[in-house]
Amino acid sequence: MAMTYEQFEDAILKLTSIDLTAYKEKQMKRRIDTLINKHKINGYEAFVKELKAQQKLFEEFVNYLTINVSEFYRNTDQWELLDKEFIPEIIGKYGKRLKIWSAACSTGDEPYSLVMALSRHIPLNQIKILATDLDKQVIAQAKTGLYSEKSIAGVPDELKKKYFTKIGASYQISQEIKDRVEFKEHNLLKDPYPTGCHFIVCRNVLIYFTDEAKDEIYRKFNQSLVKDGILFIGSTEQIVNHKDFGYTRRNSFYYQKV
Repeated sequence: MAMTYEQFEDAILKLTSIDLTAYKEKQMKRRIDTLINKHKINGYEAFVKELKAQQKLFEEFVNYLTINVSEFYRNTDQWELLDKEFIPEIIGKYGKRLKIWSAACSTGDEPYSLVMALSRHIPLNQIKILATDLDKQVIAQAKTGLYSEKSIAGVPDELKKKYFTKIGASYQISQEIKDRVEFKEHNLLKDPYPTGCHFIVCRNVLIYFTDEAKDEIYRKFNQSLVKDGILFIGSTEQIVNHKDFGYTRRNSFYYQKV
């Protein structure tokens, strides 16, 4: 009897610690079926066997599951609000030694954007960002720090000139920005969350999760924040029941721990 998708989810959880049941099933199943067909593998059971046998396929699969659509200063108006309102407010409350977490950071665009935004208010050597992602391949890419012209289009011109060097068709972010970010692997559904955060950024990622998983993550983010700490989410997201998780809504994309 052929392996069902539910049995496949169990097998993947054991193999990768990724809980596929936390993702929207129709969307995720379609993505996985596309990958299986691409490799001309016959069904879920055979695919699991190949994942165990081929490290390259295993890494491709994990990379494929994590949806990495990222760019610097995405939704520039929200970053302008961060620069003018929220960074000064946080510094005013907690000083310049801030604990900031960029969760599901993808290829590094977001944490590096944070460093640049903070550099307008805090000396670079006082900035430290924790950046985490499930996918070690995108973390490796983030550490390299090479980006396309399209990726950095939203970066303010003076920061672009200051912190990027053109190499062929790509742009290399400066080492002094890279040095301010610590990258780690982290599974939002499974691993312990950091504590004492003044500011958390997690944008355009949770739209792929079920409502139950989203609620649990927003609750855990709240526990990670200090009192009055800020959570910055994406333009495609909204915490409808934010009061239930201990937030007050400051703006469409900014939520404050009560």
